[in-house]
Amino acid sequence: MNNFAVSWADGPLLACDLETTGTDTATDRIVTATVISIVPGQDPDIRTWLADPGIEIPAEAAEIHGVSTDHARQYGQDAAAVVAEVAEVLAAVWRESTPLCVMNAPFDLSLLNVELRRHHQRDLKVSGPVVDPRCIDKHLDRYRKGKRTLGDLCTHYRVRLDEAHDSAGDALACARLAWRLAKKYPTQIGTRPLGDLHRDQIGWYRAQQHDFAGFLERQAHRVDDPTEAADLRARATDVRAHADGWPLKAIETTARAASTPQATPAATAGYKPWMDTHEGQELESWIEINPTAICRRAVNAWDGDSASSRLSAFYSVDHLTDCPETAQCRILLTLADQGRFTEARRLAEDLTLS
Repeated sequence: MNNFAVSWADGPLLACDLETTGTDTATDRIVTATVISIVPGQDPDIRTWLADPGIEIPAEAAEIHGVSTDHARQYGQDAAAVVAEVAEVLAAVWRESTPLCVMNAPFDLSLLNVELRRHHQRDLKVSGPVVDPRCIDKHLDRYRKGKRTLGDLCTHYRVRLDEAHDSAGDALACARLAWRLAKKYPTQIGTRPLGDLHRDQIGWYRAQQHDFAGFLERQAHRVDDPTEAADLRARATDVRAHADGWPLKAIETTARAASTPQATPAATAGYKPWMDTHEGQELESWIEINPTAICRRAVNAWDGDSASSRLSAFYSVDHLTDCPETAQCRILLTLADQGRFTEARRLAEDLTLS
């Protein structure tokens, strides 16, 4: 028997970690990000970013990662620049032979994907295999009690974690954890071809999510409060709906935007049914004349002078969170959401021609 099979863990590795404003991949933002490139025989190449997320950082999030709103605004880069640079660094080194180690990949990679759409109207390209220690551990040691946070796994597998909830410290610990799992389970993990291991995790994650949904449904049968039971069943339904979301959660607007060319620039702000109507497209024709007349923030995303680039500039801004409640852009979009297109068009026309 050959005991010296080559392991992917002995080759180049990438690791990525994000610290964010919260736990909702659809609405929360990146605060810090780290990408680490590890090549055997060389010091790790560590790239770290601090972003101004453009929204308030909740106190509970700041308490975890130590970055306040004021600190991010004073020292952070523009969020759009950070998102683009992180994606560019990943694209340069993430390939079939170099896995990306990410703890709880569906969170970090999905949030990065949404940020790319928000600021640059494009998707994150999964250009190589992913190694997710959380997914792997849950498969290999299914019935172990206790939490499975990065800190918990590092303690269990005796891996050093230098600074918890620091993106650089967490990314490096994630890479160490992936290496330890590869060495502890050489047949199942360490010498498994990376492409096969990636596909394995897709199936493992799906099974884990369906198991969790089943647990929630059993809990629903045991509680006496009808409201609590309904909440548990709704949560179970949501978990099942996203069971195929490894390493990236499916975003509903992806397919919708792909089948509707006019909706592509709007996908960043979230697809709205009115965008496909005659009235909605007529309203957008006024927006694309001069979007900065409706929202000054759009000038930061201006790229070229075509109609599509002007419309993209407008929709690259998350007006509901980045702009004041009294801002004309928010009033205009609220009117459109309410179906009051005559008023919305009149407002757009007045702003554009004034």
